[in-house]
Amino acid sequence: MNIVTIGGVTIGLAILGYTLVQWWPGTKHLRKDPAGSAAALLPFLAAWSYGCLTILGIGGLIGWAADTALWISNWLGDAALVWGVGGQAGQHGPAVAYLPLTQTGGAIVLLLTAVIVAAVKRKKTPEEVKRALKAGTWCGICLGTSAGVAGFAAVPLATAVNWLGDSLYGAIA
Repeated sequence: MNIVTIGGVTIGLAILGYTLVQWWPGTKHLRKDPAGSAAALLPFLAAWSYGCLTILGIGGLIGWAADTALWISNWLGDAALVWGVGGQAGQHGPAVAYLPLTQTGGAIVLLLTAVIVAAVKRKKTPEEVKRALKAGTWCGICLGTSAGVAGFAAVPLATAVNWLGDSLYGAIA
């Protein structure tokens, strides 16, 4: 299991900031159509939630991919901090305690993986949605174990997915 560093959190916050700047419709449009404006963020937020879940102790190929993405993000962020602003590399970011996913919670994450992959591979999916899904997943992986607001959201997400898995698979079995 990888632990996020200050560099990894920096990469996650950079992705989040970039996404918000690209999304910002302007105050006039936001006041005129707040629901429509907020709906444009839904693919990013859904993928961010998925990214948080993948880094919360998922094993196997999905966990390996998430750990690798976090490791690369930590390395890139640390390099940017050291060479960009003269910071120090490898300092662990403040982390939250992991809430492990149950077996059925992990099954839900597997189902979500299939949905995310299908949405990204689908030819009719608009390119902006594909970019939002990829960026949201990466951002969620980077910020899912941080101790900030994003990290605190990971615990309710894991709880909800565990409950959903128990309910879904309990009803089927």
